[in-house]
Amino acid sequence: MKFSTKGRYALRMMIEFALRPGECTKINHVAERQDISDKYLEQIVTILSRAGYVKSRRGAQGGYYLAKDPSEYTVGMILRLAEGSLVPVSCMEEEINSCSKADTCASMMVWKKLDKAISDVVDSITLADLVTEQKRLEGIED
Repeated sequence: MKFSTKGRYALRMMIEFALRPGECTKINHVAERQDISDKYLEQIVTILSRAGYVKSRRGAQGGYYLAKDPSEYTVGMILRLAEGSLVPVSCMEEEINSCSKADTCASMMVWKKLDKAISDVVDSITLADLVTEQKRLEGIED
């Protein structure tokens, strides 16, 4: 399974916002720091804003900030918002008519275990965990 740039960039943008609690962060700051197109980040922040994950403030000191504490967001929440479903194979999608072979398909065991493993990982890591790791990597102390 590969995650798209949209999912990866949404996660990196949320980390940037979480690194500055109580402050507004401008998109161009995130774009510069993460070496990502600010036009692409504007599209992603719209998705995050519509979902209520971030809020905006206008004006010279404006920008975006997290709507909730970083501990209230999981990696899974952010990736599912940006990517949609994280299931490893399309026959597991709920929106799609179930595969007629699902009940007799031995490989379904693999896909279900893989789906559970992915969910267990992404749903157990919070944005606060990633902020802690980012600060460690940058040598920033709290």
